[in-house]
Amino acid sequence: MTSLSLPRPRQYRRTPVEIDVTVNGVLNMIDGTISDLSEGGARIDGASMPVRSRCEIHYGGQVVYAVVMWAEFDRMGVRFPYELTSGPLYNALERARGPAAAPVQVFRTSRPSGFGRRGLR
Repeated sequence: MTSLSLPRPRQYRRTPVEIDVTVNGVLNMIDGTISDLSEGGARIDGASMPVRSRCEIHYGGQVVYAVVMWAEFDRMGVRFPYELTSGPLYNALERARGPAAAPVQVFRTSRPSGFGRRGLR
């Protein structure tokens, strides 16, 4: 009997960004652009390293450690072993997400009295 596993939803919300970074591998440093960022990982365009390799992402004086999860010729996806919670890269993520709009609540006391949207009596 074969057991089928259902795909798990992503733990973090991905946000499209455009952040120029430097990726430091074991043997080389590559300039790239983060195009998709979350607290748990990123997609970096313009840089590629072998899958399962470890690297450092340099941005704004901060170093973020990452593990390459998938790679193509000109881009790669990395996972952060330590969740982003502070620093310049986290601040850029928060700026890209923008202010969260609070849901508007309409209470009975603030509604116009009468019938319909025009308040006809």
